[in-house]
Amino acid sequence: MIAAGVWLIMIMRSSVAPRVRACPVTVTGAIRRVLARRARGLKTPYRDKVRAQIVLLAARRWTNTRIAAQVGVTVDTVRTWRGRFAAEGSAGLMDRPRSGRPSRFTPVQVAQVKALACQLPADAGAPLSRWSCAELAREARTHGIVEAVSAATVRRWLATDAIKPWQYRSWLFPRDADFAIKAERVLDLYDRRFNGRKLGSDEYVICSDEKTSIQTRCRCHPSLPPGTARMMRVNHEYERGGALAYLAAYDVHHARVFGSCAPSTGIAPFMALVEQVMTSQPYASAKRVFWVVDNGSSHRGQAAIDRLARRFPHAVMVHTPVHASWLNQVVRHRSRMRTAACIEGGST
Repeated sequence: MIAAGVWLIMIMRSSVAPRVRACPVTVTGAIRRVLARRARGLKTPYRDKVRAQIVLLAARRWTNTRIAAQVGVTVDTVRTWRGRFAAEGSAGLMDRPRSGRPSRFTPVQVAQVKALACQLPADAGAPLSRWSCAELAREARTHGIVEAVSAATVRRWLATDAIKPWQYRSWLFPRDADFAIKAERVLDLYDRRFNGRKLGSDEYVICSDEKTSIQTRCRCHPSLPPGTARMMRVNHEYERGGALAYLAAYDVHHARVFGSCAPSTGIAPFMALVEQVMTSQPYASAKRVFWVVDNGSSHRGQAAIDRLARRFPHAVMVHTPVHASWLNQVVRHRSRMRTAACIEGGST
């Protein structure tokens, strides 16, 4: 009986798996500081924070069971990241590449959708001016390219090649045969030169332009000023007051703006703006005042030049080239000016 008992004990001891020792972890000073920041960081992703805590506790010779209880994870999780850090260092704490779910779309289908996005909607028979991702997804299903696809998937495909069919850039051909000559004359005025001579201190350059069809909107209730922990409050409801035209004149070298509102553009509103500027100082007593204008109907051609010269002999009208109103400096001022502020204030 005694021999049988000893034999049974020996069999049981031989069947027990040997105890696996935890991987020893050593953390140097520089890596310790990085891991400490991760473990304490308020904006650190949770998974990175947990892995950093596991490594730091493992470096203090804690057992896997104790670390798991302290961090709140399983022993297998502790064993995984402890072993990866011991074998690979900090790189072992990164996620390894995964194959992911197999794609439901073939490369040919992706290429066909991209090719569709690079065509005009009219070429595909769609009553659209520009493609959107939702319309591309619908058109791909209509053409039988795919059975089902979402707009988000189409947007992700187009983003890989920076294709944005919903955006556009306008363009035109310069038609003015004397474009360079006229543009040079305007740019020389901005540089205070005219016909090769430097402008004097009593000579001024005024840029003028009109903005048409501005909707006039009046708030039904006055705006409330900001207060403590409260933003300014603007009433959403408004009343329409029709459309107006805003005329502006800009002194290029002195950053002075004159403005007025009129029911529409035309010769009379433009000349009223000229009268407003030329009858004020220092322009009334100036030697010359150059008016840079575009080719709008209010001041087009030689007739407008003669009309201005008859009313103010010391005023000189200079036209920008056709389709080059962007050379007019007042256009930049107009782009910065908020239409609502212009209308609510009456004039600038």
